[in-house]
Amino acid sequence: MGSIFNALHIGYSGLNAAQIGIDTTGHNIANAETEGYTRQRVVTAAATPISIDPGQRGNGTQITEIARIFDQFVFNRYTSASQSKDYSDAMTKNLQELSTYFPEIDKVGIKNDLQNYFNSWQSLANNPGNSSLKVDLAQQAQNLTQHINSTRTQITGLQSSLNDQVAVNINEVNRIAEQIAGLNKSINVAESGGLNNANDLRDQRNQLELTMSKLVGSKVTIGQIQSNTGVNSSIAEGNGSYTIQIGGFNIVDGSNFHPIGIESTGNKNGYNDLYYERQDGVKIPFSQNITGGKVGALLELRGSNIGANGEFENGFLQETVNNMDTFSKGLIESTNSLYAQSSTSSMKSNLLGFSDKEALLSTGENFKEGTFNVVVYDIDGNVVARRPITINSSTVMDNSGGANVLSDGTGNSIVEQLKAHKDDNADNNALNDINSILTPSFNIDNTLQIGLNSGFASQGYTFSIEDNGTNFAGVTGLSRFFDGNSAKNITLNSDIKNDSSQLRAFKSPANGDNQTALDMVGLQFSSVAFNNGTASSNETLYSYFDSLVSKVGTKTNSAILSNNSITAQLNAVKQEYDSIGKVGIDEEMANLIRYQTSYGAAAKVITTIDQMMTTLLGIKA
Repeated sequence: MGSIFNALHIGYSGLNAAQIGIDTTGHNIANAETEGYTRQRVVTAAATPISIDPGQRGNGTQITEIARIFDQFVFNRYTSASQSKDYSDAMTKNLQELSTYFPEIDKVGIKNDLQNYFNSWQSLANNPGNSSLKVDLAQQAQNLTQHINSTRTQITGLQSSLNDQVAVNINEVNRIAEQIAGLNKSINVAESGGLNNANDLRDQRNQLELTMSKLVGSKVTIGQIQSNTGVNSSIAEGNGSYTIQIGGFNIVDGSNFHPIGIESTGNKNGYNDLYYERQDGVKIPFSQNITGGKVGALLELRGSNIGANGEFENGFLQETVNNMDTFSKGLIESTNSLYAQSSTSSMKSNLLGFSDKEALLSTGENFKEGTFNVVVYDIDGNVVARRPITINSSTVMDNSGGANVLSDGTGNSIVEQLKAHKDDNADNNALNDINSILTPSFNIDNTLQIGLNSGFASQGYTFSIEDNGTNFAGVTGLSRFFDGNSAKNITLNSDIKNDSSQLRAFKSPANGDNQTALDMVGLQFSSVAFNNGTASSNETLYSYFDSLVSKVGTKTNSAILSNNSITAQLNAVKQEYDSIGKVGIDEEMANLIRYQTSYGAAAKVITTIDQMMTTLLGIKA
């Protein structure tokens, strides 16, 4: 039955509810600026009443739970928008950095150097014997090649920086995953009785989830999301099984976590490769699975697949490096192909990456089917002999004595065609033919060498190669103007660099001949064969380089515009998220006053009961 002590308990329950309300409100205020904190509310309900006739008598209030005002659905949208923002920020920042390496819009850069280089050829064509103009041309050529070298170095430097950032961020992801697994265990223990909510632990977990999503675009899967509209229409909390997936692989599974592995010693250039190790010990390549967040952007730019040569097989930075190499190789080969028509006393190729028995058109180099002419001049510039050399699908560098022959019975190799006994001048004189004047050989060091026989060399004879589209001299580097084969190593030929007087503007040694210089000037407007190993195109040097720069500029502008849109989306979602869970000081102060008033009223109930008890005791006395 009810008693005066029951009434005292009712007053005490009111005091307790108000005290917990003040504690919770104070907790909210204290954490108003804590990142990731979600405001909490005390949920009360009438205590179980006492059944006394003629009806049930109230028994005060009780605390049913302390709930955080959190909406899982809004948080998921906020997480998704945040990972898109970090992805976009990383893309935009690094693409803007890449764009600074190509300042072509300001009339400076590689294209400007290329124009100055061709202008120097024009000046030399106007006065082919002027030594000061040769010095200027050599200097302009060096300026161009050095700028190409430095630009490529800057791009690969940015690539290496992103590579280091990938390792740092993946280590952070592993650390966060381990923390989340630990929090899951603590949350399960705290909520095991089904009466308590581990609000602060859940806040910490959500903040770590958000951070991980920003880094790698991870996805959280929770067994069941429960709504609590009786407390607050904004509450939708997840409970049950818990996993975090990246690219379809579980990184966190309840209280267990599976780290992402990093390997850098297994490839030639030491790039950080990522893997996921299964329970049976099998390592699965993992870089391509990360497509979201900051790391996703870094991998998209840096590249995610490392080839056998230690270079990336994809990635926008690698694509730009490859385009720079293709441009440089096209410049080197087209220039050297023209420069080989300038007569000289000897020619020696670069170190070739294929054997003497390998078909030229199957080497992967930029050889074309067709012919080139070997031309011999006397000391006055008169043509002494001319012989066409054929390249077809089965032509090799040297196959002496082999069965591979042309239709005229000549061995189908470069060396054999040069050595073949032919009457090049149709004069029945075997002493003035190519095979009598020149001595070709494919050396043990994988180089092709062509030289004059001593008797002809002493008479001032020279020879050249006139190409008809085979690109033979350009690929092999016979009598080259540029050394190297890519943007990494393109440089002015060392002999010319050391002595610019060796630079030749003529085609034949005739006095005043400037044909090679004129052809070099025309090269800037000519179609050049570009081959990146998988695809080929024919366009001018300017056109190819403009396309290269446009790709960088277009992707950068697209990233900037996309970033502006994504930022607006994030701000809208964040505003919605904050409106639900963020602490509002004005609201909390109002609650504080409300609980203070409630506490005072409950205290009044107790003092009233105290007076009643005093009166009751006084009656007894």
